[in-house]
Amino acid sequence: MRKLSLLLVFLFMAGLQVVVAQTRLVTGNVTSAEDRSPVPGASVVVKGTTVGTVTDSDGNFSLNVPQNAQTLVISFVGMVTQEVPVSSQVRVLLESETQLIDEVISVAYGTAKKSSFTGSASSVSSEKLETRSVATITKALDGIVPGVQSTLGSGQPGDGASIVIRGFGSINASTSPLYVVDGVPYNGALNAINPNDIESITILKDASAGALYGSRGANGVVMITTKAGKDTSGKISTNFKASLGLSSRAIPRYNVMNQSEYLETAFLAFKHDEMFAKGIPEAQAGLNAIARMRGTVDGILGVNEQYNPYNMPLAELIDPVTGKVNPSASLKWTDNWLDEVTAENPLRQEYQMDVSGGTIKTKALASVNYMKEDGLLKTTSFDRMTGRLSVDHKTTDWFRMGMSANFALSKTNYLGATGSATSNIWYSAEQMAPIFPIWERDENGQIKKDALGVPLFDYGMSRPSGAQINFNSIAVLYDDKYLSNSDNVSGRSLVEFNTNNEKYGFAQGFTFTMNLGFDHVGSSSTTYYNPYFGNAGGTVKGRLSKSHGRTFSYTFNQILNWNRTFGSHNFDLMGGHEYYHYKYNSISASKTGFPFGGLYELASGSTIASASSYENNDALESYFSRLNYNFADRYYFSASYRTDGSSHFHKDFRWGDFWSVGASWRVSEEAFMDGVTWVDNLTLKASFGTQGNNAVGLYAWQSFYDLTYNNAGLNGAVVTSLENKEVSWEKNENLNVGLEGRFFDRLNLGVEWYTRKTTDMLLYRPMATSLGFNGFYDNIGDMKNTGFDITASYDIIKTKDFLWSVNAMGSTVKNEVLKLTDEQDEIISGTTIIRVGETLNSFYMARSAGVDPATGAQLYWVYDKDEEGNPGEPYISADKTKAAASREILGSRIPDLYGSVGTNLNFHNFDFTILTTYSIGGKIYDYIGYNYMNPLYMGNNYIRDVLRAWKKPGDMTDVPRVQKDQTFTLTDRSLIDASYLSIKNVALGYTIRNLRSLGLESARVFVQGDNLYLFSHRQGMNPQYNFTGSTDFAYTPNRIVSVGINVKF
Repeated sequence: MRKLSLLLVFLFMAGLQVVVAQTRLVTGNVTSAEDRSPVPGASVVVKGTTVGTVTDSDGNFSLNVPQNAQTLVISFVGMVTQEVPVSSQVRVLLESETQLIDEVISVAYGTAKKSSFTGSASSVSSEKLETRSVATITKALDGIVPGVQSTLGSGQPGDGASIVIRGFGSINASTSPLYVVDGVPYNGALNAINPNDIESITILKDASAGALYGSRGANGVVMITTKAGKDTSGKISTNFKASLGLSSRAIPRYNVMNQSEYLETAFLAFKHDEMFAKGIPEAQAGLNAIARMRGTVDGILGVNEQYNPYNMPLAELIDPVTGKVNPSASLKWTDNWLDEVTAENPLRQEYQMDVSGGTIKTKALASVNYMKEDGLLKTTSFDRMTGRLSVDHKTTDWFRMGMSANFALSKTNYLGATGSATSNIWYSAEQMAPIFPIWERDENGQIKKDALGVPLFDYGMSRPSGAQINFNSIAVLYDDKYLSNSDNVSGRSLVEFNTNNEKYGFAQGFTFTMNLGFDHVGSSSTTYYNPYFGNAGGTVKGRLSKSHGRTFSYTFNQILNWNRTFGSHNFDLMGGHEYYHYKYNSISASKTGFPFGGLYELASGSTIASASSYENNDALESYFSRLNYNFADRYYFSASYRTDGSSHFHKDFRWGDFWSVGASWRVSEEAFMDGVTWVDNLTLKASFGTQGNNAVGLYAWQSFYDLTYNNAGLNGAVVTSLENKEVSWEKNENLNVGLEGRFFDRLNLGVEWYTRKTTDMLLYRPMATSLGFNGFYDNIGDMKNTGFDITASYDIIKTKDFLWSVNAMGSTVKNEVLKLTDEQDEIISGTTIIRVGETLNSFYMARSAGVDPATGAQLYWVYDKDEEGNPGEPYISADKTKAAASREILGSRIPDLYGSVGTNLNFHNFDFTILTTYSIGGKIYDYIGYNYMNPLYMGNNYIRDVLRAWKKPGDMTDVPRVQKDQTFTLTDRSLIDASYLSIKNVALGYTIRNLRSLGLESARVFVQGDNLYLFSHRQGMNPQYNFTGSTDFAYTPNRIVSVGINVKF
């Protein structure tokens, strides 16, 4: 027996030797070409055999292959299958099918393959969002979606940016797109959505893409799809990300004057006032100017001796002949108001953890996030905590259910004052002349302190009116409070029944889905003005205001789909019903008369200043359908229809119909293209349809009444507006024609032309005031936008270890107002005009003719009108009244071309991206710059451009003379070229893989920067402040540079 056992062992070992001799070991690694992450579960098979294996969690594999094996086939769901030669070490980069043409994108009430989509849509992946340090997703869209214009956004922590899609769609109604989260319109705060939880964002831009959203889709649709669990064969994946960043100004301060420059300019202003307004000879005018600056003539309207920052009196400080500051003078203080309130490198910190996994039946994901961002303004900040849970469960092949819930809690400290309010620090500190101290100073320039050693703020009893008389905006900033709290809860759930399995025979292909989504927002705000000084000092004794708001909305829809293929014919039909309801409640109160400061509850006040509450309701019921058809994956046709009934409008005009049709042709799939190997894909498409805009006000058709006012002794009522039962939504007609292609397996190209016509715009129709009203709202206006969207990307290098691509996009938009009311063909508002045949909000100003070299006066191009009101030939004049009557259209903010240029580079474990955005053409009215060039008050500073102002006869310059109390008619001298180039984002990362010995899958360290630099035509100017083309005194945008680590377990 023992001999037999030894014989069997010998024979087994001999056989094993033969087997080993007939095979060889192959090891390798499979990673994603898109982000170099490992691809676990990829299939590795010897071609023509059943010998194979799958990759582990790190994308690694080892396989004994036959000696004669030549080729390995590597495949994974959603990626392009590759065949590679057999070698001892194999490294494979799998390209996602999304890099070709079968990208799955979110569309209205479902998803679609990009190759079959007839409309216009652009998708943004989570990888592009991960390189941005933003609290709100709208700030991440600038430059990555063609046809989308974005403001730069405020630097206030937590604030977002405004966006418009393919131009302005309205004059008075909203131009903002509809936001949809996981298939349901979203009514929560955008900063409550954690960007780390987003899987993709799809922008729907034409009627074929967005007509199914009916009366809410006219301005485009932003589809946000959040992350969900995936089938990982039961493996749980954990991801942790942490980052720390520092903020600074993204746009430098305007190039303003220092102390000596300001005093010399103020001297000129007084001197020229003496010369040109009073006719005083120049020599005496200089002496008079010195006297006025000492306050002996104009009192506090001059530069009072109390605020002389130099160590010698004004009589000796400024030479009355040259107007120059004595070079031997030295400064006693150098207070900088803006520097005082600006935090030095405020911190931004963010921590994210998510856990996900699943099986073929159940998938789940949970995430938590904390973000805190301190503002550039010392008293501002934003704190947010979010949590999210997503579960999807398939009980049988015909039943599935899922749910997701998101919670966000935020706290914001902000600055409530805006515009030219003295308490708006971005106005008062920005414009404050450099000679005025923040704190009280003694005769030697030392800061005065109280008995406790606390510095005393200077309240400007002798400052000029433009420099805060009896007010100190910095003291107010530190003692007043603006606080906002918000809690957002959103839920999405679905129940799905389907007959997709072949066993259901003729009933195969049906899917019935019910979706229920809700959004709840609870918000509260506190505004506190201290009782000692500022907005509520003196007899008011402080003011405290509190408000609470509650928003709740829900959407419930039921959708039936049928999808079947018969030979080369594929049909996809959908029909559904949807109901939407919105409710908002608000209550607020304000009290004054507080015994001392620091009391933040209303009970402490003695007098009720105001108290109010209100409620808004909105409802929408809809029925919709869609047909998609394709033949042989070459010819595609789509049609959609929706009818909406909106509570915004009278019951007789409540329902409206919206529709679209579209078609596309995949030329590259035709037989005649078989030999054209350099064309990987070529698709032509076109669509047309109508959409609506019901954002014209919840009660636009009704009359309004004012019933009473605070603390009135009697009740009363007055009609304040007329009803118009026929008011309805504004309508958009969209035509889109496009081409998409991929060539040489490297070049992607997309070109689209569109025209977007808005009809029935809501305008105020004037009427005779003798009837008791100025007019009423009516649907009477028309407007059109046309333009191109062009995208291109090219893979310069594409190897296993080195990927380098460049991308660019450019868009144009041309706007024209087609119709206003029958009673008027133009609407003038300040510096802009809306005129039939012209661009919306065109600049309407006098045209500058330069500066008179003899007197330094501003010159204008003016014209006289004949008896019929027709303008005559223009001529040059210094007459301001004639100039005001000779205004003309001088351009608009709309650029000639805008877009972005970027590059992506992956080299071994390094990844590097750059994104730059640009805008070419258009103009901007620099309101801040105008105030610097022509200060309203002597206490305001000047921009250094004024240093080249006219000073003596014969001077050739474009800046007129400086003169106290001088006024101008606004001209195109205040219009600045709005072109800019911005280094929007730069990111560098390094990924370490194969860390199984540490219990990790991978770790990535990174550094990234946002809003790094802006090149524009004027230092300090923000060309992306708004869409209408002006600047204002607002929270300056911030630059953020962050470092972080991302670890996967």
